[in-house]
Amino acid sequence: MATWQFTSETQPDSFWVSLSYFNVYRLLLAGVFLAAVLIFGDSLNFGSHNLAQFRYVSFAYLLLAAGYQVLLEKTRSQFNLQLSLHVFTDIVATVLLMNASDGFRSGLGVMLLISLAAAALVSRGALMLFYAALASIAILLEQAYWILGFDHTTANFVQPGLLSMGYFATALITNQLAQRVIRQERVMRQRSVDLSNQLRINQLVIQDMKDAVLVVDGNGLVRQHNPQVSALLGWEAPELDQIEKYSPEIATLLERWRRERDNSTHTLLMPGSGKQVRARFVEAGTDGGSISLVFLEDLSRLQEQAQQLKLAALGRLTANIAHEIRNPLSAISHASELLLEDPGGASQGRLLHIIQDNSKRLDQMVRDVLELTRRDRVRPETIRLAAFLPAFIDEFAQNEKIAVSAFVLEVHEASEIEFDRVHFQQVLWNLLRNAWRHSRQLPGSVRIEVRRQANRVELHVIDDGGGVPTHLRQQLFEPFFTTYSGGIGLGLYIAREMCAANGALLEYVELPAERGGADFRVLCGGRPA
Repeated sequence: MATWQFTSETQPDSFWVSLSYFNVYRLLLAGVFLAAVLIFGDSLNFGSHNLAQFRYVSFAYLLLAAGYQVLLEKTRSQFNLQLSLHVFTDIVATVLLMNASDGFRSGLGVMLLISLAAAALVSRGALMLFYAALASIAILLEQAYWILGFDHTTANFVQPGLLSMGYFATALITNQLAQRVIRQERVMRQRSVDLSNQLRINQLVIQDMKDAVLVVDGNGLVRQHNPQVSALLGWEAPELDQIEKYSPEIATLLERWRRERDNSTHTLLMPGSGKQVRARFVEAGTDGGSISLVFLEDLSRLQEQAQQLKLAALGRLTANIAHEIRNPLSAISHASELLLEDPGGASQGRLLHIIQDNSKRLDQMVRDVLELTRRDRVRPETIRLAAFLPAFIDEFAQNEKIAVSAFVLEVHEASEIEFDRVHFQQVLWNLLRNAWRHSRQLPGSVRIEVRRQANRVELHVIDDGGGVPTHLRQQLFEPFFTTYSGGIGLGLYIAREMCAANGALLEYVELPAERGGADFRVLCGGRPA
């Protein structure tokens, strides 16, 4: 069973504004009725049955409407109660005015359609049907008054009945439309809040970005920028001005980018601050690029960061070198002390051998570090692997005193790479030496496979040993990491650095467990076939 509660539920401001507008309409309507009978009497058929009643009701209607307007301005509580009072006043006043003007034939009953439509716009639940039912009952009772009191025919109930149906239809349709508008308003309000929050978040993100950012519209007006712009310009950037006022060079580059739509970056010098920046442009608008973002990256900051990384890496490398040098130096020092204590002793040969081995180890470490410092001196050339690899394997086998049959080579005739020849030899030397050291050292224990995929060349060095344990794979390419007692742990590290200097990548590839062994792969860009 439906119930109506006149609670103090908070209503949207739009409801109160609409209710105020409807009451202004009520004021105007009551004023027009009162003025009409005061000026024209009953010549307009207003009050044709009872002019005095029409006049008094119009005056009372006007006073109540004025009182409601004052109440609306003073307080905004009990919305449903105030709305019900307004509608009830409209129904009573309209029925009394109809009665004073020969009943339904006056046409005043149609005025209730406006009141009911207005109420349906701001009412919720079953209140709108309650208002339509009150209006219908009042109209039908007014018609019954004429039938019972003045012997009007009962056929006159047809038109009030149709009008009553119109009351319900108006209330239902208007309320459904109003509810739809209310839902859309609620959604738009929430979207407005979300948009406001998003704009605030975007503003905070832009303000805290390390790069300078300018938001430029289609007319070249800078809508927004962050403080980093002023730091790069060397002077206080204006709030809203043309992009030319910030930097003519950036304005020219932006105009060219909007024409050509290329994704390239541009390096330029900012005269005010003397800083070198990299400019990048991004389309942000959804209407073909009316809004553009200009990112200005301070290259001096990047250079400082790169320098700090280099210094940190150099510090770690120096510390590792010092640690690695300490052991052979200690061995040499200890052996020399023993020689001084017993110059002609029987262990002289063994001590000299210790000194010689550790001296070679120190020499190898120095040469490896020197190779590392020369990694940036790259002189790339085209290397035909089908001709280079067989000769290199022969040279390697001869120098390392290994049988050539230990190596199996598979290479496509057309495989070519761009690589510094000296660097490539050093990388292969390290990989083949490691592969042979950890293999079973049988004929065919080391395989060199060259595979070509599109414009990429893959060189695999695969051995048949036990492979690299899982827990050690993360440390494979770290400097001074080795599992070989006679090694210093710089081979793979230097090989990867040389590959990186030549635009290649050295990585470890996990082989199937049933196959075993280790697979080191060099990925490098090949030449088109």
